[in-house]
Amino acid sequence: MEMRPGPMPKGSMNSNNTMMNMIMQMSFYWGKDATILFHGWPDNKLGMYVLAFFFVFLLAFAIEVLSILPDVKRTSTNPMLGALTQTIIYTFRMGFAYLVMLSVMSFNLGIFIAALAGHFVGFFLVKSRALAVPKPTETTFCTAVIPKV
Repeated sequence: MEMRPGPMPKGSMNSNNTMMNMIMQMSFYWGKDATILFHGWPDNKLGMYVLAFFFVFLLAFAIEVLSILPDVKRTSTNPMLGALTQTIIYTFRMGFAYLVMLSVMSFNLGIFIAALAGHFVGFFLVKSRALAVPKPTETTFCTAVIPKV
């Protein structure tokens, strides 16, 4: 039993006054016939499909890299400037995360794998860098001078 969409609301017709027929994939599939983020992209072209892979990979990678940057910026002397910097970095990170989420919602298996690979490589590099940085020692010596009474 095939379900046809109901009538489209007024004003939802394209410039040729014909109704737009869009079918959204609702399960994972493999193939270059996908719409990722923008209508007409990658437009069933293999080169653009590969570019979409790299774009989603880089977005996912950037999310992981941006996840450590606020920790680096805490050495600022001006707290308002530090808070603004952290807020801007967080905003970009969340924007990239939403773009990756929307890309994966195309249900294209290749895009899903590219997103996972980007998160994998980004997390691995970020955490391996964090593990390589020496931690400050737990014991600290008291250097305070106690005045004589």
